[in-house]
Amino acid sequence: MPLTSLSRELGNTTAVWPLAVRAQQSGMRRVGILINGPESDTEMQAFLAAFRQGFEKLGWSEGRNVRLDVRFAANADRFQPLAKELVALQPEVILARSTPVVAAVQRESRTIPITFTSVSDPIGSGFVASLARPGGNITGFPLYEDGITGKWLAMLKEVAPHLTRAAFVANPKFKGYDYFWRFAQAAAPALAIELIPSQISNFADVERAIESFARVPNGGLLVVPDATIIAHRDPFISLAARYRLPAVYPWRYFVTAGALMSYGIDNIDVLQKAASYVDRILRGAKPVDLPVQAPTKYETAVNLKTAKALGLTIPPTLLATADEVIE
Repeated sequence: MPLTSLSRELGNTTAVWPLAVRAQQSGMRRVGILINGPESDTEMQAFLAAFRQGFEKLGWSEGRNVRLDVRFAANADRFQPLAKELVALQPEVILARSTPVVAAVQRESRTIPITFTSVSDPIGSGFVASLARPGGNITGFPLYEDGITGKWLAMLKEVAPHLTRAAFVANPKFKGYDYFWRFAQAAAPALAIELIPSQISNFADVERAIESFARVPNGGLLVVPDATIIAHRDPFISLAARYRLPAVYPWRYFVTAGALMSYGIDNIDVLQKAASYVDRILRGAKPVDLPVQAPTKYETAVNLKTAKALGLTIPPTLLATADEVIE
């Protein structure tokens, strides 16, 4: 039976194989990348640059022995069409950033290997059976460990001991909403913090939610890695300053933009590890044999100028452990 007929006979499971073989024979491998953010966003470009740097260290040179098909999704409506577009190109592996992006790629292919980053709950999202044995075509690097929301709330209480309320600001359509809310609820009572859901779907909602929340004193903001807030991070930071609300953020780049403080993963470390998984898959490894790796390197950033404007004093213990202090 001719090879093309055999592919049709066996169905979608093997349909990508002939192209992958031709790619290997020609010396040019193919990797798809789908990023959940606009191409113009400097942080999305930094994400891509960090992956490229790590990938090049492993011997891959774009245009010489590998082709990177990169797609940026400026909004959630573009995730599925771009996932379909990438799968149609039949790459040998796809790097997918964020829970909804991985879900979109998974709907398009159960055979092409997928390496993920920035996924909140890979087991709960149905991507892997377990961390040690993923069980399918997907593996990668989760966004945080389970106790991260407790750490965020503890930081809020540390810089603002008078704080008794924290707004959980997020879009309920955010795939990680229930995951972060569940752990935040578990951590809040021990810190004597009342956790208040502030559900938003666009920036107008954000403005109304913060204005309403700020009417009662002793409040602060718990900001989870929600795409709605990330897309509007500069005006969000301005609102927190206007209403004099201490806030903790999941990314260092919020603090460099004027936010009070952040605690989150070291993205360079994660992307270098993601590059190593893509490399190993190209060299014959299967996702099922590559365990999901929890993050091990975190970074803390503090903005002293913002703290002063809010009338807050950053405790020496927090300053001593901060990886970056902006004065």
